[in-house]
Amino acid sequence: MVLCPLQAKTPVTDYDKKFAKRLSTNLQDQGVRCWFAPHDSPPGRRPIVRGIEEAILLHKKLLLILSNHAINSNWVQQEVEAALYKKVTTGQEILFPIRLDNTVLQSDTSWAKRLRHRHIADFTSYNDERDYHQAFRDLLRHLKVGKPPTN
Repeated sequence: MVLCPLQAKTPVTDYDKKFAKRLSTNLQDQGVRCWFAPHDSPPGRRPIVRGIEEAILLHKKLLLILSNHAINSNWVQQEVEAALYKKVTTGQEILFPIRLDNTVLQSDTSWAKRLRHRHIADFTSYNDERDYHQAFRDLLRHLKVGKPPTN
């Protein structure tokens, strides 16, 4: 599951959207099924937050794309807390944070501070093809899924 802070009430840059779509596509190309929020939440079907909470319960992995916009989103905070709660209650490690910038490393929010105690995949230079492919291979290894791409 790829969770990207793309919702109407959270200001998101084209940079964030472009990365999220690319990552989701590349993961699916490697055989990783993705639930891409909010892409896979049809309008009018159910509230997006409820849909994501259900997805967290149903999926084994949650990739959270962190940028300046995500760190400042109450919606993302709720999802991080839900994923961390699942870890505490089930023992399952499901949260795999990915950073597009260094905001999560500098933020004073309590949930961002808790994330800093984990490995956060570094995609800060994802526009560089070589760096992107290396970070993507590392992510697949951490997720323990798929075959790393040969590029």
